[in-house]
Amino acid sequence: MRLKAIVSGLVSAAFTSRRRRDLMRRLQRRKGPPMLDYFHQVDDPYSHLLVQRLAALKARYGATIRPWLASPPDDAAAPERGRLQRYALGDAALVAPAYGVTFPEGACQPSAAATRDAAGRLAAALSEQDFAGVATAVGEALWTGAALPAGGWMDPTAALAAGDAERKRLGHYLGGMIHLEGEWYWGVDRLHHLEERLAALGFDAAPGAPPIAPFRDLTLDAAPRPGHRPVIDVWFSFRSPYSWIAFPRVRRLAQHYGAELRLRYILPMVMRGLPVPREKSRYIMLDTKREADRVGLPFGKVLDPVGKGVERSIAVLHHAVPLGLGEAFAERILRATWSEAADLTDDGVFYGLAAEAGLSKAQVDAALADESWREAAEINRQALFDAGLWGAPTYRVDGGDALWGQDRLWALERDVRRAVGAV
Repeated sequence: MRLKAIVSGLVSAAFTSRRRRDLMRRLQRRKGPPMLDYFHQVDDPYSHLLVQRLAALKARYGATIRPWLASPPDDAAAPERGRLQRYALGDAALVAPAYGVTFPEGACQPSAAATRDAAGRLAAALSEQDFAGVATAVGEALWTGAALPAGGWMDPTAALAAGDAERKRLGHYLGGMIHLEGEWYWGVDRLHHLEERLAALGFDAAPGAPPIAPFRDLTLDAAPRPGHRPVIDVWFSFRSPYSWIAFPRVRRLAQHYGAELRLRYILPMVMRGLPVPREKSRYIMLDTKREADRVGLPFGKVLDPVGKGVERSIAVLHHAVPLGLGEAFAERILRATWSEAADLTDDGVFYGLAAEAGLSKAQVDAALADESWREAAEINRQALFDAGLWGAPTYRVDGGDALWGQDRLWALERDVRRAVGAV
């Protein structure tokens, strides 16, 4: 396995490297103003948020925006579709004011008939100069149950097929996406990366001005020590790259505000029978790399821990938590997996990592001989489903509303500050 670890680390590091990224950008750079392909999914809340920022993006960076209609991702790329739809409605309402856009509180998922009507209105508007304005108005009507704005209508079947084919050709599966010369940017959450790239190319008409969609992260502002100590549940997976780049920051958050961090380890989706398509894995790796760079965490030298590596890690973590060593062990394993290509099935490597977290050989031996972690992981999985989510990382404060994703730590901090009386 040692050779496999070396090869995997070299390949993944090369794939995610800035050198490769910069080379691909040079090779795919076209002359003239930037051409952005935008894929709009009519019944996707995140598409509705993003389309509201397109006019500002076009004005500031001189971009030409080519709109496409796109269908929802297939089941393999979007497992637990019902939970995703329900969560996205609330999450979009949470995110909207943070980026200067709107989404109605209490919105419901539109019917298939209403979605098709809206798609038909937008199919007729694809060639209009102000597609973004029309899409915004159509979205507002769709999410509030109002009548669609007046205008043309056409059968959206051909437009959806064309958009889906182009999205697949370019290598993606979601709506609410912008593509620029080989790279993808999802929703308002990733616009800061696109803005940075466009500015580096010399297209920023307002250099020095705040970004249209600034990066949001922890602020760790001063806060009173609470009389009540909040409890932060954090669900994470050792196979989730986003769990790695969230975990150290969640630890800092808990320490800063005096909160208790309750570790809710779960098996990876693929070990729970939920497939991860190749194009999704590819995008996640590249997206995690740029997010890791943004927050100053190492990422890219990877050895997939799926199977035995994950099971051994959870078994030891299950024993490390009551010893007060759970956080240190989990962070060390995540770092080793996603930035050091550590082979967790190699005893020398694994016991060494455990020792760095303060665990003795005898403690690791006892943990590996105990199968009770499986029941605990299943309890955690069920608790995650009860919270309305299914993937990692997910968090909540004092049993409140759950938040999903490493890009929601700013909202987690808001919830913690409310719990300690700082808001």
